[in-house]
Amino acid sequence: MRAQIDPFYAIGVSHLAHELKSQGASIIHMEFGQPSTGAPKAAIAVAHKVLDTDGLGYWESPALKTRIARHYAETYGVAVDPAQLILTCGASPALLLALASSFDPGDRVALARPGYVAYRNTLKALHMVPVEIACGPESRFQLTAAHLAALDPAPAGVIVASPANPTGTIIEPAEMAAIAEVCRRRGIRIISDEIYHGLSYVEPARSMLEFEPNALVVNSFSKYFSMVGWRLGWLLSPMDHVHRARAYVSNLFLTAPSLSQHAALAAMDAREELEGHVEVYRRNRALLLEALPKLGLRAIAPPDGAFYIYADIGHLTDDSLAFCKQLLRDTGVATAPGVDFDPVEGRHFIRISFAVSTPEVEEALRRLEPWFAAQTAAAVG
Repeated sequence: MRAQIDPFYAIGVSHLAHELKSQGASIIHMEFGQPSTGAPKAAIAVAHKVLDTDGLGYWESPALKTRIARHYAETYGVAVDPAQLILTCGASPALLLALASSFDPGDRVALARPGYVAYRNTLKALHMVPVEIACGPESRFQLTAAHLAALDPAPAGVIVASPANPTGTIIEPAEMAAIAEVCRRRGIRIISDEIYHGLSYVEPARSMLEFEPNALVVNSFSKYFSMVGWRLGWLLSPMDHVHRARAYVSNLFLTAPSLSQHAALAAMDAREELEGHVEVYRRNRALLLEALPKLGLRAIAPPDGAFYIYADIGHLTDDSLAFCKQLLRDTGVATAPGVDFDPVEGRHFIRISFAVSTPEVEEALRRLEPWFAAQTAAAVG
């Protein structure tokens, strides 16, 4: 039986944005979670050199894996053997590898709702069963140990994300420890999506490996390292699981792009430049948190990290997809509909990415203010 996969609706919004742009419209892209900046200068310089000197065959960089392992020691105080790391063509293949190598068709895997659209759809594609747990303001839109303890029967696995997409919320350390304890007790395997690590505004995000050494961790160079189009990520797997995961990656994907691996090694030491990006996001976040309540968007998930605002628009619509398309046509500001992240309550939410320049955020707010005022007046009238 073929799996029924829902569309990624934000991609449709983006297609409309590009169509309008081709017709001469001024578009501000706040629909995708991708930095508007490019790769660090040092990474680009290395890439130019490698293009002239390297044949770029199938390859997995020992130096990059060693550098990533050092990152875990320096950032989280966790000892990682480079052999535990599998380099992938972005975080999406890493997620696929983690799920396919850990679970069987029919297995139940828990995840928060709202949550990243690809969690649910990748599980469906693999003929696994997503067990979506409604998470609202009372738990800061995050899974808790209590949620997992209450599931009967226990799921085979759980996907945890901190900071989360679409909300940006971070799980506090005590709750991370409690989640790990419940999962050990109930035999639930943890997949931890840590793609937004490095992008924190309240407190640093903690790795699940600090609390559960047997967790599988997904990460990428796309977000903090600003290397979206280079398509490079990694899966960090327990040693007793690496052989199985590597069998999948070698058959499904061969290796990650060689050029990207060379560039990423340089990117990992471009911290001053990368932290400059984080400061831009910090300013953008502050601008939005100050301005959006004035537009009537007062119910906002706490954006502790990542670069998203997840805002309740239930007073204006029960169709977030149509809302986003109309907003785009009228203002040129592209946003993501909440139904991507929550097929139940998401019709009342939109996600706004602030991974753009500060002038773009300022211009977007100038456009949004009169538009939301008109929408609010129409709803009241």
